[in-house]
Amino acid sequence: MHSDFDVAAPQYDTIFTYSNIGKAQRKLVFKHIKPILKQGKKLSILELNCGTGADAITFAKMHHEVVATDISEGMIAVAKAKKHPKNVAFRVQDINTISTKTFIKKFDVIFSNFGGLNCLSAEQLTSFLKTSVDLLQPNGKLILVVMPKQCLWERLYFTLKGDRAKANRRNTSGSVVANVDGVGVETWYYNPSDISAIANTHYTTKMIKPIGVTIPPSYLENSFVAKFPILPIFKGLDSLLTASSLAKYADHFLIVLEKK
Repeated sequence: MHSDFDVAAPQYDTIFTYSNIGKAQRKLVFKHIKPILKQGKKLSILELNCGTGADAITFAKMHHEVVATDISEGMIAVAKAKKHPKNVAFRVQDINTISTKTFIKKFDVIFSNFGGLNCLSAEQLTSFLKTSVDLLQPNGKLILVVMPKQCLWERLYFTLKGDRAKANRRNTSGSVVANVDGVGVETWYYNPSDISAIANTHYTTKMIKPIGVTIPPSYLENSFVAKFPILPIFKGLDSLLTASSLAKYADHFLIVLEKK
């Protein structure tokens, strides 16, 4: 299955997963979801948009049963090539074709990290959220990390560069073409209130947290703000700035939805 992200797959771990910014933002995500993952029982987890498998492998090492999917054959190939526990299975899967018949079991948790769902239009996102309910066990949780519309870092960075169009590019109800290793990827941005409103029929919103209020976006990895001693200061601030009201101003936000 061809995907625009196949191009990025060979370099993805270098440019994000193991980058200073990528590790800092991922650590924040796991800090917030740790109580869900450490309930004293083995969870069945479905990961969507798993990329090169870093999160899926972490879940599996915590002794959970994991099915990790991505539309990109290149990403899945990289994930499968990594040393990983037997309790994680990687498979190519288009999120837009998922139905109640796609998997032979239901899950305790469905997880999608770092903007995978930003590749869905509002109609596609609505359809996915409706379908996801039937993939979850009673009181199952949907844990999503999404890019919002009002990222302060993005506004500041591109304003200082004199590019007002890019400074405000996220703040639209339409799609934006994002650059992924030279390939244009159609992208939509959603605030926490947008996700809660779409999901309200089937889910209760249990948690909203900002991810990257002061930690910058990954495209600043090679700048001084991603280096010592600046980044540790930003990491410390981000650990304190956890109010849900700040989520729409961060690079990403975490939202936890519980099946009604």
